[in-house]
Amino acid sequence: MKKMIRFSKFFVPAAIISCILAAFSICGYIINNGFALGVDFQAGLIQEVQMAPTAVSLRWNGSVNATLSHDRNNVYIVISGAGAESRTHTFNFSEYSTIGSLTSAMKQELEELEVSVVVNQSVSSQQLVFSTTSNPYLSNVSDYIIHYIDPSSSPIDISEVRTAMSGFTQGVSVQSMGNPADRQFMIRVEDKGEGRVTSTEIIQVLEAHFSSGSIAVLRSDYVGSRFSKDLTDQAGILIVLTLLVILIYSAIRFKLQFAVGAVIAIMYDGLVMIAFMVWTRMEFTTLSIAAILTILGYSTNNTIIFFDRVRENLRINPDHSFRDIIDISLTGILGRTIITTASTMLAVMALFIFTTGSMKDFALALLIGMTSGVYTTLFIVSGFVNFWQNQKIKREKKKLAAG
Repeated sequence: MKKMIRFSKFFVPAAIISCILAAFSICGYIINNGFALGVDFQAGLIQEVQMAPTAVSLRWNGSVNATLSHDRNNVYIVISGAGAESRTHTFNFSEYSTIGSLTSAMKQELEELEVSVVVNQSVSSQQLVFSTTSNPYLSNVSDYIIHYIDPSSSPIDISEVRTAMSGFTQGVSVQSMGNPADRQFMIRVEDKGEGRVTSTEIIQVLEAHFSSGSIAVLRSDYVGSRFSKDLTDQAGILIVLTLLVILIYSAIRFKLQFAVGAVIAIMYDGLVMIAFMVWTRMEFTTLSIAAILTILGYSTNNTIIFFDRVRENLRINPDHSFRDIIDISLTGILGRTIITTASTMLAVMALFIFTTGSMKDFALALLIGMTSGVYTTLFIVSGFVNFWQNQKIKREKKKLAAG
């Protein structure tokens, strides 16, 4: 039999440290006025923008209507109106692989279309970016702007975007999206009931800081206060239900003391993640909830394996003390726990290194949570179960003495 590690020696110091960390988490939540809520949990305008300079501007000088639409591989210009035959002109990016060939085909098929190209015509048409705020109806009054991703442009630091948006008094949060080279950002302007900020105002502010025609809006949504409150409430209910289901499952499969220990452990894991988020001011988004629930499941899996090993060792070694059973069980699962956690952390570490924005925060939260999950299995759950068993033995001794 391999050497048994006396984890039980550290139960009391671990309990003291855990209580301090839990208090630290609660104090952090109070001092920092809760989480730094992300765009998902606050009422306001959410706008995803891309810093992309102007590539092409279009004007329509015809007497009939012309509308422009697009998908990932094509540009469509639809001609319609009184006295005109409705027809659709399709320009495929694979057929017209450069901006020069694409715009030449447009001018050749549509004589009334005025096309101005302001970039090198050899730029790939696959790099074109269309703003969702552009009016699809072409006219001779205003230009229809088509943007493009300039591969030679350097990434824009998120602090520069925050500086550009600093003039808003409603409260602004900026989040980097995707690859830094794509220069995509999600901007949320909070709605405090003082007048709703429009998408046009955000574009004007950004263009004033960067340059005119350099902002493409990829998505624009307004989140109402009722929706954000419902989402917050549902997140809390979801976590509480998770705890309840784990409690019921553990009580049915094992004993009540195991079930309570499991719930205390995952509540502690939650407190550790809360402490990390509130003190680092990491934005709390729907991905944060996903990270918390993932860690709760991961920690529960470790705990259930420990419970199974305790039950097995109680049957194999009925003459051992309960404290020895716990130490034997923890020693038995230690190797598996380290290997499983380390291999999972390698995958999560790759996410942390090679991603940005909210996905990077998600990976970091998982790394913190997995470390906490190992700690809770080795010291919190086992320490509580041992404490419960000791109290049970003391009560039985008192009954025998009284009888």
